[in-house]
Amino acid sequence: MGRGGQKADRSNGPERKCIATGEVRPQLELIRFVVGPDMQIVPDILGKLPGRGIWVSADRAALEKAVSKRLFARSAKQAVTVPEDLVEQVDGQLMRRVVDLISLARKSGHAVAGYEKVKDWLAKDYAEVLIQASDGSGRGKSKLSTPYGGTYIGWLKADELGLAFGRQTVIHGALASGGLTLRVVEEAQRLKGVRDIGAAGAVRKGKTAR
Repeated sequence: MGRGGQKADRSNGPERKCIATGEVRPQLELIRFVVGPDMQIVPDILGKLPGRGIWVSADRAALEKAVSKRLFARSAKQAVTVPEDLVEQVDGQLMRRVVDLISLARKSGHAVAGYEKVKDWLAKDYAEVLIQASDGSGRGKSKLSTPYGGTYIGWLKADELGLAFGRQTVIHGALASGGLTLRVVEEAQRLKGVRDIGAAGAVRKGKTAR
């Protein structure tokens, strides 16, 4: 599998229609929003808030279109307030979700951090997912390869990845198969779309992730 990351099999999940693109997609590829008590649009990353869901693809362009074209009000069929930083809120909440899942995987023995530990897991075929910080050294990261048939996650920053392992920063991490690994990959794919990551791991719009 290439470094762009591998999507999980979502063929059996429920589908929803994106208000920005009009596409019907698996629910795991979209972001749910609800209208809060104060008539403000609220991201529902976990999909548990009460109210009728409004769905937008986990894609920065789709989210920006939904905001700029006032599609939330059209879908809600009422006047709503959309926070100016809505896309950043989604990014932050998704990042936190991925970090929390990796942290839980670590506590259950399904995740390790540090070059030597990750290298060891890769050599022993323990690793299913290779995680590397977007702002880490390209030369250092090139010394480790994505597991055959596995997944690469490369759009978390070193300090964000550090949160998952209780450190200030982390450059290299790995996940074993089983446990929460599939959920980490699914949520990381949504974050990838919101951060507008290209196939080679670069953030588009003139920014660089690697």
